[in-house]
Amino acid sequence: MNEKAVDGPDPDSKEDTTGQSSVTVEEATLRDNRDSKDEINVVDDEKDEEEEEEEEESRVVNEEPSLIKCLKFLYTGEQQTVKTFSWAASVISGYGKDTYHYVGTDINIYECIDFNQSVDPYGAVMWPGALALCSFLENNRDMVNLEDKQVLELGSGTGLVAIVASLLGAKVTATDLPNFLGNLRANVMRNIRGRSRHIPQICPLTWSFDVGRIYPSHLHRFDFVLAADVVYHHHYLDELLATMSHFCHPRTTIIWANKLRIVTDIEFIEKFKKEFDTTLLAEDGDMKIFMGKFKM
Repeated sequence: MNEKAVDGPDPDSKEDTTGQSSVTVEEATLRDNRDSKDEINVVDDEKDEEEEEEEEESRVVNEEPSLIKCLKFLYTGEQQTVKTFSWAASVISGYGKDTYHYVGTDINIYECIDFNQSVDPYGAVMWPGALALCSFLENNRDMVNLEDKQVLELGSGTGLVAIVASLLGAKVTATDLPNFLGNLRANVMRNIRGRSRHIPQICPLTWSFDVGRIYPSHLHRFDFVLAADVVYHHHYLDELLATMSHFCHPRTTIIWANKLRIVTDIEFIEKFKKEFDTTLLAEDGDMKIFMGKFKM
């Protein structure tokens, strides 16, 4: 009785079972290779997308000016304009400008800073004290008459106070650190051209104990010394007071606006009162405006 074994292939069969096994292995290998390639392609695509995003970010950053970069919402990078109370801090709109209205005039101010300079950025932005002082000068002309008066501003920053004083008829000397003079001069000249009878002077001034070496008192006499938010967390408060004292003569009046923030601000006020006959002209919460006169 001839019976086929059921457990193994028929040796007389013409079907090439070896070949079938070989094809199956080859197909499986090809499938595995294709899957591996697909996975590699997916990874490569993800890497390409990441690299493109990095290149885009790099391109955007590199497109910004390399030397002068405008501040955006006090370093948050947001481009927006916020309307606030007149004494509140100004917020820059991207690379644009802020417009203020004083003395019946629109005043356009650019807040810019050179990030390559090793100085603090505070002279490049609008401070609430400047807005408070401008409002006070505009609304109290009977008390503080600046017309044809010699006016010195300390720490002019973006130039708003100097511009308003000039529009009120003053002969203004606006001062700040050398790094800020470019933007200060541009803002001042842009806004007073054809509007003011006196062209403001823009001068470098570093607060110091020997400021008289560069600005001898007998050559530099002023009717008013203006200052806005010059007292904050820095290491030159004593030099600032010495500079104020140097320019304050018997006929000089100091008008100083400042928002009180920290303990050292209060300490400076006490020193200011010892140095000058002091009057509180106006206040709104932490915002104070002082008048100082030469102590006889």
